Amino acid sequence: MKRFILPLIGVLAAVWAAYSVVRTQPRRARTDPPSAPATSEYSETVAAVGLVEASTENISVGTPLAGVVTKVFVIAGQTVRKGDPLFELDTRQLHADLEMRRQAVAVARARAGVAEARVADVERQSAFAEQVKDKRAISAEELTRRRSAVDTARAELGEAQAEIAATQAQAEAVAVDLDRSVVRAPLGAEVLQVKIRVGEFAPAAASALPLILLGRSKPLHVRVDVDEHEAWRVRHEAHAVGHVRGNAEQKASLQFVRFEPFVVPKRSLTGDTTERVDTRVLQIIYRVEQEDVPLFIGQQLDVFIDAKPTGGGGQ
Repeated sequence: MKRFILPLIGVLAAVWAAYSVVRTQPRRARTDPPSAPATSEYSETVAAVGLVEASTENISVGTPLAGVVTKVFVIAGQTVRKGDPLFELDTRQLHADLEMRRQAVAVARARAGVAEARVADVERQSAFAEQVKDKRAISAEELTRRRSAVDTARAELGEAQAEIAATQAQAEAVAVDLDRSVVRAPLGAEVLQVKIRVGEFAPAAASALPLILLGRSKPLHVRVDVDEHEAWRVRHEAHAVGHVRGNAEQKASLQFVRFEPFVVPKRSLTGDTTERVDTRVLQIIYRVEQEDVPLFIGQQLDVFIDAKPTGGGGQ
């Protein structure tokens, strides 16, 4: 009897170990997506990802001058007309430079006045010498010296007048910079983003993050990335449908606008140009036909394009 006890204990321990292992295994519960995925309504389709953008494309507004922002005139969502001010830079130094240039213009005009008086003086002296009848009363050398003095005075007057023009041009250049210190809307559009605040430094160089983003939201466009191996299947004037991510029931008919002629490397739809993959894509621009679909610029859509049969020819 004793010889069966140890094997029995071993069998029970093995059964308990197996039960423990099975009981502690994670149970994979079935998870359903929050909404049904979008499906194509075309018999032959090309599936792609689209990014909603303004019909003018998204315009990144910069500044021609670097400086600290003192005023911001707009907020996101505001509609602006062409020429409306967007933000203004600190102009105290420019105002000081303009006043200095204006004083330089005044000094140059005073010098020109002195030069004009000297020209008049030496011209009178030279004319007097020329009218002397008795050649023994004035030497030829003196006549030559007075004539040279007239030429020198006239040259100095020309120099003074040129200095007036130069200082006026410098003052006008500062005035232009003063006008450029107020950045204005290049066209009538909607303010999509404002990424500059009062007190921040606005660089004149190009930056990855635009200071202000503009664009016309009516009508909306969708920039669709089609993988290069399927690009040949997309026809000119091909219709498409865009489905809102998260709610496939919300969809918008898309009207073909144009092909972007240059095939570009595919990138993540984050706007970061350094995030690239090995695939190249053909970008197609579509126009959103319905205005009642709640779409926002920068939103992604699942796009299905009516495609020619896979056995067809080239585009």
